[in-house]
Amino acid sequence: MTLYRDEGIVLRTQKLGEADRIVTVLTRRTGRIRAAAKGVRKTRSRFGARLEPFTHVDLQLYERRSLDLITQAETIRPYGEALVADYPRYTAGTAMLETAEKLTSEEGEPALRQFLLLVGGLRTLAERGHDPRLVLDAFLLRSLSVAGWAPALDECCRCGTRGGLRGFAIAAGGA
Repeated sequence: MTLYRDEGIVLRTQKLGEADRIVTVLTRRTGRIRAAAKGVRKTRSRFGARLEPFTHVDLQLYERRSLDLITQAETIRPYGEALVADYPRYTAGTAMLETAEKLTSEEGEPALRQFLLLVGGLRTLAERGHDPRLVLDAFLLRSLSVAGWAPALDECCRCGTRGGLRGFAIAAGGA
């Protein structure tokens, strides 16, 4: 078993047995990983609320065959506190987490740009300086671009002419 450290954003958690959880994290160096957190559902857990969605954490993990094992977690920034109290921000944040998870195709494949984009998007939502719908739209467009699926917005996606664009054709992938 190899010990390693990485920072990440908790995307999702699932119950595992009586007191454990499977935590899906988008990390800076390793990309999307799934790891087991032992005893996290007990009231006297050493992890507390550090492994909840929207939390930016520094993790120490043991690499194992199927699921890595989280041995230590330190909170860098708990974005969840600011987002859970405001429903529009919470729904935008949840959509951002889901998008980041779906667009990072393989576990263990580095996704630094997607990670940095997610951290920036959650920080912007938590600071409450902008409308959550605008933050989500900007995140989705940039996230699609990072994943290689940017829509064509500067020319017609059907005929290739520039200017005078009046609509967006989802099936065609652009304006």
